[in-house]
Amino acid sequence: MTQAIKLTLAATLLASGLSANDVIKGSGASFPYSVYQKWTKAYNKATGIKVDYIKKGSSKGIKDAVARQVDFAGTDKPLSPKTLKKHKLYQFPGVVGAITMGYNVPGITNLQLSRSAIVAISSGKVKYWDDKVIAAANKGTVLPHKKLTFVHRADGSGTTFNYTYYLSKVSKDWRKTYGAKKSLNWPGKQHIGGNTNSGVAALIKQTPFSVGYIDYADAKNNNIIMATVENKDGNYIKPELKAFQAAAAKANLDPKKDFYSIIADPAGADSYPMVAATFILVPAEKPEMNKKVTAFFDWSYKNGQDIAKSLGFVPLPDTLTNKIRAYWAEKGIK
Repeated sequence: MTQAIKLTLAATLLASGLSANDVIKGSGASFPYSVYQKWTKAYNKATGIKVDYIKKGSSKGIKDAVARQVDFAGTDKPLSPKTLKKHKLYQFPGVVGAITMGYNVPGITNLQLSRSAIVAISSGKVKYWDDKVIAAANKGTVLPHKKLTFVHRADGSGTTFNYTYYLSKVSKDWRKTYGAKKSLNWPGKQHIGGNTNSGVAALIKQTPFSVGYIDYADAKNNNIIMATVENKDGNYIKPELKAFQAAAAKANLDPKKDFYSIIADPAGADSYPMVAATFILVPAEKPEMNKKVTAFFDWSYKNGQDIAKSLGFVPLPDTLTNKIRAYWAEKGIK
């Protein structure tokens, strides 16, 4: 280790009040797990400090935060200022990612899904792949007359919340009948559920003629083909970073509201329609440990952008991370 690296490490430890033997424990959302996992490894390599984040799903993450079972929790369903106050929690965004429609249809690599098709599939109204609601956007593609299986999350999930929130924005019937929820008794008979996004990925891979909602990183890591989907402006958008960035730019993350915001079906010709910010929860009464948590995220904001981009996540812009730092300072956790 060079003298310069030693000095940098010492400065980081001193600023955060950490020792190299400390372990910061977190749990929750599986949606951002891939980026958090790489951030924690890079942070450990740079500082010697270990951050242990376990993917359990947003519901369990929130429960762990409320019960003070972890130092921080991840959730893709933001908590309202009222709920945060009730449970004495602070909240800030970690990163922005995308939900995709992954599918497994042998011989089909260029599937397009309209807004109405996504709602119909999720509602259990589509029984076969050559249904007219899917075929309408896939002229020139021979869709098989095979039963369609819809794959969803079985556990309480922020991914499910953001997906059903999107469905509620797209369809009045969905909003009225089901709404936006972390877990759901899914309609229809042709559906199966997996725990965490990794579980959904496994089911899609092993179930021919299936389609399901899954975060971009897990779909990409598992070589799952992702559909091109129709956005609010009626354009069909491929799931790729530049489209996620166009959508994320529409987010209104306000520190005065503890950054409470849900990005769903944003306007814009180039915007990908299913994007979501994922959030971090910390207990208000533990400022010293919170400073260790925020030191990790501060380092990640500054040094983890390339990691986030490589996984298809949208790094938070400097204008937003500066607001987050001011929020930390106001709460006494920076």
